[in-house]
Amino acid sequence: MATAAATSAAEPEAESKAGPKAEGEEEEVKAARTRRKVLSRPVTAATYKTIGPQWDPQEEGVSESDGDDEEFAMASSAESSPGEYEWEYDEEEEKNQLEIERLEEQLSINVYDYNCHVDLIRLLRLEGELTKVRMARQKMSEIFPLTEELWLEWLHDEISMAQDGLDRERVYDLFEKAVKDYICPNIWLEYGQYSVGGIGQKGGLEKVRSVFERALSSVGLHMTKGLAIWEAYREFESAIVEATRPIAGFLSPFDREQTFDSQLEKVHSLFRRQLAIPLYDMEATFAEYEEWSEDPIPESVIQNYNKALQQLEKYKPYEEALLQAEAPRLAEYQAYIDFEMKMGDPARVQLIFERALVENCLVPDLWIRYSQYLDRQLKVKDLVLSVHNRAVRNCPWTVALWSRYLLAMERHGVDHQAISVTFEKALNAGFIQATDYVEIWQAYLDYLRRRVDFKQDSSKELEELRAMFTRALEYLKQEVEERFNESGDPSCMIMQNWARIEARLCNNMQKARELWDSIMTKGNAKYANMWLEYYNLERAHGDTQHCRKALHRAVQCTSDYPEHVCEVLLTMERTEGTLEDWDIAVQKTETRLARVNEQRMKAAEKEAALVQQEEEKAEQRKRSRAEKKALKKRRKTRGTDKHRVDEDEEKEWGDDEEEPSSKRRRVENSVPPSGETRDAEVEIGPAERHASVDVDPPSKQKEKAASLKRDVPKVPHDSSKDSITVFVSNLPYSMAEPDAKLRPLFEACGEVAEIRPIFSNRGDFRGYCYVEFKDEKSALQALELDRKTVEGRPMFVSPCVDKSKNPDFKVFRYSTALEKHKLFVSGLPFSCTKEELEDICKAHGTVKDLRLVTNRAGKPKGLAYVEYENESQASQAVMKMDGMTIRENVIKVAISNPPQRKVPEKPEARKAPGGPMVPRQIYGARGKGRTQLALLPRALQRPSAAQAENGPAPSPAVPTAAATEAPKMSNADFAKLLLRK
Repeated sequence: MATAAATSAAEPEAESKAGPKAEGEEEEVKAARTRRKVLSRPVTAATYKTIGPQWDPQEEGVSESDGDDEEFAMASSAESSPGEYEWEYDEEEEKNQLEIERLEEQLSINVYDYNCHVDLIRLLRLEGELTKVRMARQKMSEIFPLTEELWLEWLHDEISMAQDGLDRERVYDLFEKAVKDYICPNIWLEYGQYSVGGIGQKGGLEKVRSVFERALSSVGLHMTKGLAIWEAYREFESAIVEATRPIAGFLSPFDREQTFDSQLEKVHSLFRRQLAIPLYDMEATFAEYEEWSEDPIPESVIQNYNKALQQLEKYKPYEEALLQAEAPRLAEYQAYIDFEMKMGDPARVQLIFERALVENCLVPDLWIRYSQYLDRQLKVKDLVLSVHNRAVRNCPWTVALWSRYLLAMERHGVDHQAISVTFEKALNAGFIQATDYVEIWQAYLDYLRRRVDFKQDSSKELEELRAMFTRALEYLKQEVEERFNESGDPSCMIMQNWARIEARLCNNMQKARELWDSIMTKGNAKYANMWLEYYNLERAHGDTQHCRKALHRAVQCTSDYPEHVCEVLLTMERTEGTLEDWDIAVQKTETRLARVNEQRMKAAEKEAALVQQEEEKAEQRKRSRAEKKALKKRRKTRGTDKHRVDEDEEKEWGDDEEEPSSKRRRVENSVPPSGETRDAEVEIGPAERHASVDVDPPSKQKEKAASLKRDVPKVPHDSSKDSITVFVSNLPYSMAEPDAKLRPLFEACGEVAEIRPIFSNRGDFRGYCYVEFKDEKSALQALELDRKTVEGRPMFVSPCVDKSKNPDFKVFRYSTALEKHKLFVSGLPFSCTKEELEDICKAHGTVKDLRLVTNRAGKPKGLAYVEYENESQASQAVMKMDGMTIRENVIKVAISNPPQRKVPEKPEARKAPGGPMVPRQIYGARGKGRTQLALLPRALQRPSAAQAENGPAPSPAVPTAAATEAPKMSNADFAKLLLRK
């Protein structure tokens, strides 16, 4: 359901944080009391008709027309119909008509588009299409529960158009539908006031009292809004008392007791009932009762009042938590629900659930908890089924709610036709996963199976069950697989259940075997557990011949656990088979296992060959780098113009957190004189600096580098400040004065103590720095600047963590689990902007967040994540946007479900079947880096003379442990190697 549902449903519960005496609540109470004052005059006029002609209403200044005038006043207070507009054909009207046609067409495609319904009703009402408005509202109410605002708008329109008794009955029916969607005190109050207008009709007085009594049962326990219902009911009964008081003196004692005294007792009863319930502003109600009552208040009433006050103190913390929190206040409602369930009052538990659902109607877990409580505790048929029905109307995309609804209908003996209709609605609800359709089919098939009397050979129910199994398989193959590219039932659980029913309950093993043959042809023949399941079914309901046949096929086809299948076959033949059967089984199992071992050996050799190839490529790259380095050294000794100074980079605190040593920027150009400072270099500029520096001999360059190295300030590592420090990376290397540019950006998060940019020994900015704050709160707030664009690049902001102490620490901002309300969009053109994509996505729901995926340089990768407000909108967007063309690019849209992130393999020795241990060299997460030094003399790394002449000697496919170890050498051997040089 769309945002409008959740937002508007939250408004009835929204109250001032100042408590029941707040300004907003006082205005609401005043308005309610003003509305209740209009009750007196129509009640007075209607009492004359009810009691008889003994009383002349003209004496009291009341006429029958007053009731009609008052009813007209109430009707005219409603919102006026858009029929007052002048029907002129202008551009605005034409635009609205086109929009209405578009919305109607869209609803014909997807009737579950909540926002489309709301927009259509608004436009039809604006255009004065009263008949179409009524039909549009009717269709929407059949699919979705309406919010309090939508119902009140509808009711006011219908009340303003009601003219006769039939129209009044139609409005009554509309009120009955309205009070069933959510608990809405304002709707009940409107219902009571409207029923007062019909008190002069036959049974009008009983109708009013019935409405108010039902309102008290529904919302009378509401601690903050129940007071208005109690006062309205009491005002109504008090008005009848005042109307009968003038004629009381003219009646006989018997008639007086039947009319006036009994009516007076009704008001006393309402006061006593209200004072026994914990409600806000109870003290004012008690004072009003003392003033109204002519007799002293009974002691029992005072005791109940004091007890209610004590209960009110227990409830106040939870009510105040609701008043202080912001909608939807789910956590506060959950705590309140837990408290009420401990108290154990079913009426109050039901009320707090209903209050929570007004603001959290799109939370499936809350509906599940509520329905589960009703199923297990109250077990009242009408109440239970009503809640289940409302649950699936609010969250139609949640398969668990539909499954529970079907179970509840079966549990309470609902007609089979009604259950079937509900199941068909579930199929059209638009689930967002293929497995959801499998689950709902399983629930319905289980229900149909329980209807069958298997003692009969054939029955109508059994035929229906088999027909539904067939339809389920076709539905999953055609509808589900076409939409999700998978059936959702890879293990064929529906077919397995069907086969079990045919074998165990119908004694039809032939049909069961046909089903299992079909299961195996769907890619399940390679799994041992599937064959063993079939074998167990044959074992229990078939014969030995088919058991043997199944196991023989399993031995030939199973690829995951063939040893287990072979063992089961040998065990069966050892127990039941003949010598010939035993020999055949042994021969087949030995042949199969030999073939499996051979395949495994080949796979191991192939893997070892791949490992060797990788090692050879790494060694070749290493030799290539060594040759390039030697060539550069020779050029330096010849005095060429391209001298390079090998500087030992001094490792600063945190250097290895962002950049591996293999990717550090090499410092080119010669070192400036030691007397120059870094500031002077920045002022001169890189071009002038390179042009003015003369090339010195290598010895002088090393001296200057060492001198400059001593001048670079060192940053000590202070791990105690990690909690107030953030690590900032991926900044442009060309950024001048990083401190001055970054400080205004981070000072928005809090007071900055220090910004430490990291420079190389040459004074070049290395693209990352540390920002230290005064407090931890500011550091946490600074993390929200992650991915903010700075000079055309996304800036990375992460917590400052010493990885030497926390080697497993990783910062990953986004979830890698299934998120049903988030979409993954691929295939976007690189020129597509965030605003353009957001405009496209807004047409299918409310977009909470949209993120275009970029690389480290800020360049788009053609991917995006779009987060909608709920799962329903996301599923609609998938159906509408998948395959859409944007600038000649066909995009793909799917529910966000990233693959599992790969974890580097642990250095474990791998053992090949039937062979020695196969070692595998372990590199880092990115392969063998340049800085992974081999602590071995260079002479041992050079190829031998034979290899240099004839090429590298081929390595064995599976190296042995002895071959991988270097030969042990003595000191004399090392001396000979050095003398050779």
